[in-house]
Amino acid sequence: MQYIRRSVTVSLALLVAACTSAPPVKPPVVMPPPVQPKPVEPVVVQPPPPPPTPLFTPTSFADLPGWQQDQLHEAWPAFMASCSVLVRKPDWAEPCAAAKGVDPADEAGIRSFFEANFVPNRVRAPDGADTGLITGYYEAMLHGQRKRGGKYQTPLYRVPDDLITVDLASVYPQLKNMRLRGRMVGKKLVPYSTREQIERSGFSGKELLWVDDPVEAFFLEVQGSGRVQLDDTGETVRVGYADQNGYPYKAIGRWLVDQGEVPASQMSAQAIRSWIVAHPERRQELFNANPSYIFFKEERIPDPSVGPKGALGVPLTPARSVAIDTSLLPLGAPIFLSTTLPVSAEPLQRLVMGQDTGGAIRGAVRADFFFGFGPQAVENAGLMKQTGALWVLLPKALTVATNARR
Repeated sequence: MQYIRRSVTVSLALLVAACTSAPPVKPPVVMPPPVQPKPVEPVVVQPPPPPPTPLFTPTSFADLPGWQQDQLHEAWPAFMASCSVLVRKPDWAEPCAAAKGVDPADEAGIRSFFEANFVPNRVRAPDGADTGLITGYYEAMLHGQRKRGGKYQTPLYRVPDDLITVDLASVYPQLKNMRLRGRMVGKKLVPYSTREQIERSGFSGKELLWVDDPVEAFFLEVQGSGRVQLDDTGETVRVGYADQNGYPYKAIGRWLVDQGEVPASQMSAQAIRSWIVAHPERRQELFNANPSYIFFKEERIPDPSVGPKGALGVPLTPARSVAIDTSLLPLGAPIFLSTTLPVSAEPLQRLVMGQDTGGAIRGAVRADFFFGFGPQAVENAGLMKQTGALWVLLPKALTVATNARR
């Protein structure tokens, strides 16, 4: 019994001890740091892009620099040549008909005619620029033969039989002046041969003439037309643009600049010729940088004083005709040009006619000034790289209609 009591006593003691022991320690509760709200980025509302600058802005003849000093009788034959085509357009019929009653020797009468019938419109690019690049071109002179032989080894080609031209405007009027060129392979129209491919394979039987200088032949393509003195027959013929292979024109001068061969500030036709003389082994590499290739047709020269026909279909007038981008400016229209002479600050401000086009002439404020024929024309055109402004002279009725559509 004592054992039992002792056991009970011990058990009670243990029980009391257990009941009086400290409770287990719980780990402290660690609160997470408060979540910082993300900063709210302000909403930036982009303003709508400004509307493109109008291509034409009507102004007055008083705003034309040099208008009063220009010898307008010198431009009159070129204007009448334009009118021979433009008279068929309703907006031009009235002023072109009125021009027939103007004395071509009456300087004051000619000036009054333009001021009474036309409105000068300042030409601006879509970004608002009102000045642009003015370059020059000329009618070349080459030496050749009708048959290959001796030094006459460079062909000028007629249009190849397999060249196909698709006028996109016939289906898509908004693509006026856009054409696709290629050749058929099976049932597919594929791109035509590049310059490099043409130079490598040629067109046997399509040689129009053979000339003695491949460099002059290349520059003939750039100019678009020229004369060839045929040493085997003694005649001089004109060769004009007939078609091209469908590739856009790429300036070989730009290629030389991009290659680091010629500084941009020194680029000119003369600089290109000098580089070719210094690097004859790379001449074809340079030419191939322009994939465009021009095909020619032969024309008679009834009057050596008359220039070649331009895109308008009338003869170009030296120093009074220019090539323009006809997707932006009306072909044949009178244009007042304000620029400077080649490598000079001397003003060149005169009325000219937009009677031609060119593969390198792209943009609203862009013109190629026709210097004419002969060594001085070649020299001036090669150096012409000036900044200039244009005003297109539109018949008053056409100006009103154009502004009403804006």
